[in-house]
Amino acid sequence: MAVIEVKNLSYVYSKKTPYEKKALDNVSFEINEGEFFGIVGATGSGKSTLISHFNVLNKPQTGSVKVLGMDCSEKKNFLAVRFGVGMVFQYPEYQLFEDTVAKDVAFGPKNMKLPKEEIDRRVKESLDLVGLPYEVYGERSPFELSGGEKRRAAIAGVIAMEPKILVLDEVAAGLDPEGRDEILKLIKRLQKEKCPTIVLISHNMDDIAALSDRILVMANGKIELLDTPKEVFKNVKKMTDLGLGLPTATGMQVELASRGVKFDDVCVTFDELASQIEKIKAGGNGYVS
Repeated sequence: MAVIEVKNLSYVYSKKTPYEKKALDNVSFEINEGEFFGIVGATGSGKSTLISHFNVLNKPQTGSVKVLGMDCSEKKNFLAVRFGVGMVFQYPEYQLFEDTVAKDVAFGPKNMKLPKEEIDRRVKESLDLVGLPYEVYGERSPFELSGGEKRRAAIAGVIAMEPKILVLDEVAAGLDPEGRDEILKLIKRLQKEKCPTIVLISHNMDDIAALSDRILVMANGKIELLDTPKEVFKNVKKMTDLGLGLPTATGMQVELASRGVKFDDVCVTFDELASQIEKIKAGGNGYVS
């Protein structure tokens, strides 16, 4: 079942001015319940404008967007859509503003007018889920946390609203390798335990390839590709021409293939690449020594 339906969506900034720019051009697709959906595209491709429609930060100008069965053009649905879609923007730690972590996480549930007991439950559960136990971190200032901890606290504030859909915009950007790995593990856990439908925007093709069920590739406000990671990254020239590149494993595979190694299928992760190389070695074929 589709939880997000986008049909013939177009969006223009600064209409009828010298600064007019078409950000989205007749975009149509669906995101299914329980799907991990990746979105990639160069800067200015329309990614951020697109996801801003998912919780009505932007309203459809032309075409339609339905989220959880609700029409995003109808004002009566705005609040329910915003509570149903959790948005975590790039550098979400900049969203922190309260004097304690617990108060920050409680901000969303309070806006939902929930009873205090329910708010307290959600705050504790959310902090525990992101690896910041309430007993340790609840009364600390969010500004005393490390970069990775701040990001997890910001995510806790979003999931405390218990959204059906979680949208993550470059959520691992700027983190060191350890912090990035922690965030990616957290995302996998969130999908399993809390938010079955996740939309991830990322410039990191390794992350997108490893996590996504399907990938939407955008350029100039249009859809260039929409398919599984393997099918998307078979389009080596197109991805390169769009300035997006390839997963590291796919890039290594392309280099090996240029030297005469014959692969059965495209590899998008290192595990897949290692498995293919073992097959080649076992068969006594290829360039690998």
